[in-house]
Amino acid sequence: MLDIQFIRENAETVQKKSKEKGYDVSVAELLELDTERRSKLTQIEELRARRNQLTDSMLAQRAVGKGQRPSDEQIEQGKQLKEEIAARESELGTIEDKYLSLLKKVPNMPLQDVPVGASEDENVVSKTVGEPTKFDFEPKNHAQIAEAKGWLDKERAAKVTGSRFAYLKGDLVQLQFAIIQFVIAKLTDQAFLDEIIAENNLQVSNKPFVPVLPPLMLRTDMYDAMDRLEPRDDRYKIEDEDLWLQGSAEHVLGSMHADEVLSEEEMPVRYVGYATSFRREAGTYGKDMEGMFRMHQFDKLEMESLSLAENGLQEHLLLVAIQEKLMQLLGIPYHVLTKCTADIGKPNARGVDIEAWLPGQEKYRETHTADYMTDYQARRLKTRVKRADGTVELVYTNDATAFALSRTPIAIIENYQTAEGDVVVPEVLRPYMGGRENI
Repeated sequence: MLDIQFIRENAETVQKKSKEKGYDVSVAELLELDTERRSKLTQIEELRARRNQLTDSMLAQRAVGKGQRPSDEQIEQGKQLKEEIAARESELGTIEDKYLSLLKKVPNMPLQDVPVGASEDENVVSKTVGEPTKFDFEPKNHAQIAEAKGWLDKERAAKVTGSRFAYLKGDLVQLQFAIIQFVIAKLTDQAFLDEIIAENNLQVSNKPFVPVLPPLMLRTDMYDAMDRLEPRDDRYKIEDEDLWLQGSAEHVLGSMHADEVLSEEEMPVRYVGYATSFRREAGTYGKDMEGMFRMHQFDKLEMESLSLAENGLQEHLLLVAIQEKLMQLLGIPYHVLTKCTADIGKPNARGVDIEAWLPGQEKYRETHTADYMTDYQARRLKTRVKRADGTVELVYTNDATAFALSRTPIAIIENYQTAEGDVVVPEVLRPYMGGRENI
């Protein structure tokens, strides 16, 4: 959430930017509650000070009077102060609940370069790399190829679990694990990061990523602190447990250091997490229902970064550069979208999507997203860093897709398909598939 002091000092801007992001919040009401809250706190502190003075007076009186009991007037005064404090604390509790509820509704402020827009249709294409793949035959979509090859079985999955699930089999499974090994090999290689940093003229650490297999569930308070729990209708709740299935690996990676103070020497903290994720994906239809494009269960490789404040934006640009480099190495045509205010998400200060060209749909479709949250998540998570001079401040957080392990294989299958119905294995993946050139 935002710093209340920032909101006090920038009330008009916060109201305006919240509206641009599509959030209906009342900054004036929040600040009224803030004023009332601070007033109650002052009253409680004054009452406690009076009670402490009375207690000190009675203790001194007892010492001088050799065990003399407090007077009836002092006892009554102490009782009244205790009741007043309890009453004010009850009032404060009610105000605090309303105040925190409103404060949590205020979104993060978008950076200056984020386009103002009312929907994803106003996202801006900032770069296009490669030309849409051309074929001398009628290309198929991934579902047609995968089902013909016996790689994808949604019919039997529907029998066992219901719709929007699938059994993945054979070479498609091997392709997925080849992608995983390829990404982990690259992100743990300092030389690979040096190359990306130099190519993009970034001022950022070359510290490699640490691979993580995270839990697949998290508690409500952690999910809420990450500000990724909503919309709850899109999440899976574990019945009779205070647990949710995570919707993406960053939900359990970003919350890993909650209530911790890291040292400046540790920064940045970078993870690449592999997790099976779960989303209801309510309201989707049409082409998105075909094959494995939009499933209730899917695997992802996700990057998470915790950094110093002054390095947060550079970390964001690094993650985007990594995404682009990985796509280029696979040889998949793509374009980069700078997301507009309405599409970047509530905790985001900036957001970038990469969309791959899918010949089977004859359009670009999202395969990656990169989210820059500044200190918005860290404030509620209480994830901090102790600087060399001893000061303690909030970390800045970033997350970004390395590869979504449903959509990346889709892009490979559709862009590398042959007239015979086979799929050419991208050259960089062949060492992880026993040297095979086709599947």
